[in-house]
Amino acid sequence: MDNMLWNRLSPEAQAEVDGLIAAGRNIQAIAVMRERLGLPRPELRDCIDLLAWRHGARNE
Repeated sequence: MDNMLWNRLSPEAQAEVDGLIAAGRNIQAIAVMRERLGLPRPELRDCIDLLAWRHGARNE
C-alpha cells in the first residue's frame, strides 16, 4: 500500500518513526511525523491515520 504522507518522509525519518512505533512510543512517532513532514504541516488526524497504517504494514 502506498501512503503519500509516508513517502514525503526521508528514509531516515521513516526509520525513526518505525523505531518509535516498535518501542510503543506512538505520541513521539506522531511528533516526529509532524516535525519532519514540513509544510504544509499535516493535520493530527492524518498523522494518527498514518500511525495506524504503519502498525498494519509492520505486522504484515
